[in-house]
Amino acid sequence: MKRRNFLIGVLALFTLPTLSLGKEKIINGAGASFPAPLYWKWAAEYYKETSIKVNYQSIGSGGGIRQIVSRTVDFGASDAPLSPEKTKKHNLAQFPTVIGGVAIAYNLKGVKELKLSTEAICGIFLGKIRYWDDPRIKKHNPDVNLPHRRISVIRRSDGSGTTWIFTNYLSKACPQWKEKVGYGKVVNWPTGIGAKGNEGIANYIRRVRGAIGYVEYAYALQNKLAVATLENKDGRFVKPSVETFKAAAANAKWSPDKDFYEILTWQSGKDAYPIAGATFILLAKDKDRKGINKQVVKFFDWAYRKGDKIALELHYVPLPDNVKNLIREYWKKNGWY
Repeated sequence: MKRRNFLIGVLALFTLPTLSLGKEKIINGAGASFPAPLYWKWAAEYYKETSIKVNYQSIGSGGGIRQIVSRTVDFGASDAPLSPEKTKKHNLAQFPTVIGGVAIAYNLKGVKELKLSTEAICGIFLGKIRYWDDPRIKKHNPDVNLPHRRISVIRRSDGSGTTWIFTNYLSKACPQWKEKVGYGKVVNWPTGIGAKGNEGIANYIRRVRGAIGYVEYAYALQNKLAVATLENKDGRFVKPSVETFKAAAANAKWSPDKDFYEILTWQSGKDAYPIAGATFILLAKDKDRKGINKQVVKFFDWAYRKGDKIALELHYVPLPDNVKNLIREYWKKNGWY
C-alpha cells in the first residue's frame, strides 16, 4: 500500500500542469517545432531575469493541441491556427507570437542558388518530377549544372503545423494538389520519406545527397542548408527572409473576435514569400486555471517587450506593436493581464 501511494504521488507530481519545486516555478508548454528555437532562447533569458523556468517540448503542433485540450500542459503551441469554432468547442484562447516562413531546403553538391517555380514544386511533391535535371526545374536555372540524380523528398511523419502551412500553400498554388491531397497537420503524401519534427527533416536533408524537403527557416540556417528561391503569387522569385515574411503578413487582419485566426500563405505582393505563417499559443479558459494562465501570459508579455531582438536574430518576424496591444486587450478581457 505504501508503494502504491508513493507511485500515485510521483505520477501526480509529473501530471500537474504548473510545478513548484521549492521556490522555483516551472511553466510547461508543448507543441510546434517551428518556433522551438525561439521559445528555448526566450525561456533561457526569462529565467535569468525571473528565476521562473519555462519548459517547452518540441513535439509537433498536433501534440501541442492534444495536450492543451486534455489540460496536461500549461500552454499548447501550434502553427496551424484553430478556427473560432474549434477554440470555442475546446474552451481555448489563441494568440500569435511571431511570424516565420517555411523554406524549401535541398542537398545538391555545388548548387548554391536554385529557383523553383510553382510548377516545379508541385511536380516534385506530387512525385511527378523525379530527377533534378527535369526540364521543368532547368527552365528557371539555365546556368546551373543540375545532375541526373534522383530526387529524395523528405516530409514530416508526425502531426505538424509546418506541414499544415506547407500543404495549405500547395493547396492554393497547385489545383492538382488540392484535388488529390489537400492540407492538414497530417496528409496522405504521394511520395517521400517521413521524418519527425523540423529537426528530423533538417538532419535528413543534411545527410542525403539529392534530398529536398520543407523546414522552418531557422532550422535551415542552423543546419547550414541551401534553400531555394521560390515563385510567389505575383510570379516573382523571392528568397525566404525576415523582409519577405513581413511582406507576406502586410495585409493580415488580426481579429481578437476570431481568436486571431489568420493564414499567411500565398499572399499577393511582389516581395511576399509564398510559404509564410504565424505561430500560435493556446490556453485553456477554465476558471480554475487563471493563476496558471497569468503566469504564461507574463512570460509572453515579457517576450513581446524584450524578445524582439532575439526573434530577429533567429530570423522570425516580431508582431507589430498594434497587434501586441490587441493581444494584451484580449488577455485583459479573459482576466489574465
